[in-house]
Amino acid sequence: MLSKTDLYKQRILKELCFGNALSGTEISSRIDKSMPVTVRLLGELVNEGLVEEKGYAPSSGGRRPQIYALKPGKMYVVSVAMDQLVTRMAVIDMQNCDIICTEKIGLPLAKNPDVLETLANQLNRFIDNSTIARDKIIGMGIGMPGFVDVSKGINYSFLETQTSIVDFLEKRVGIPVHIDNDSSLIALAEFRLGAARGRNDVMVININWGIGLGLVLNGVLFRGCTGFAGEFSHIPLFVNNKLCACGKSGCLETEASMLVVIEKAVEGLKKGRVSTMEALPEDIEEACHAIINAAIQGDTFAVELLSEAGYNIGKGIAILIHVLNPELIVLSGRGASAGKLWLAPVQQAINHYCIPRLASKSELTVSAFHQRAELIGAAALVIENFDRQPVKNKVDRVLV
Repeated sequence: MLSKTDLYKQRILKELCFGNALSGTEISSRIDKSMPVTVRLLGELVNEGLVEEKGYAPSSGGRRPQIYALKPGKMYVVSVAMDQLVTRMAVIDMQNCDIICTEKIGLPLAKNPDVLETLANQLNRFIDNSTIARDKIIGMGIGMPGFVDVSKGINYSFLETQTSIVDFLEKRVGIPVHIDNDSSLIALAEFRLGAARGRNDVMVININWGIGLGLVLNGVLFRGCTGFAGEFSHIPLFVNNKLCACGKSGCLETEASMLVVIEKAVEGLKKGRVSTMEALPEDIEEACHAIINAAIQGDTFAVELLSEAGYNIGKGIAILIHVLNPELIVLSGRGASAGKLWLAPVQQAINHYCIPRLASKSELTVSAFHQRAELIGAAALVIENFDRQPVKNKVDRVLV
């Protein structure tokens, strides 16, 4: 077990990961310890080479407070962002959430009994090739689609196994592991480090192969009673007789996901729609990028495709505004790289379907993280749990 001193040191490191650079007063308030105790702990962390002094903050009339930050190259996290077809791995320096190295591998999840074995082998290879010593890696965060039971370490939609995914990977890779649903992690990224920082009631929409939802309610990531809250993709909004991946028809996903955008683009080009996109790449990620880039360049057909998807997403958001009355709605995930092109159609649908008094205080914005959101969220997940599991090997990695 950790001593109380080491526990508070870990809390300081956690706050510096999320706060980047903080004064001693801010840290004292965040860890709920007196200023003398906080200064003593910070001094020890400075001597241990984990924290550095960054000068003094501007004076507000009294003595200028000392600013502290994590020292670069001391605390790393392995982040893994999985979707149905592709897995991205990254090593992130938590000093400023800098992505040190990254790699993408093809790893289909559906009907693939070897997913965990393959993932473990690829992770070991990736970490060994990263040149980052394992004793500097404090943990691994993994985001994945589907119904993820965080407490049991099981994904009921993909990677289904009687064995905990967390236990399996910890034994194979030798690093503490945390898993969560991809949309929940994207919400955590925005809440802790992005557009939703400092906000209490936020909806984060993950525009991806499906349309995910992460919720921050009363300043806390909301998961629901079984941990499966946020299945926005499967709200039945349409009478279109289109079968969804969930087995039902008419879900939001069938008219608004990036997969549907690609399908409609391919169909339109075959029918002779005029476009700068003469043909789309066979790789779905490259096809997605091609459509978004064409839209950014002003291609009428590409803009039309995103506008239609955005309007349908906005129709779903309008329903959620009536239920949750959020202060902020963040459009994030893979599709968010289209930027402000989403804002007009989404806002138009909100204006059309939502009661004005409810919608008037709900701000709409697009994330700056784009496709990095899940990787950053996976890193944030490790830090979020950094002071909650005082396991000996974690202490050895950092407080030595």
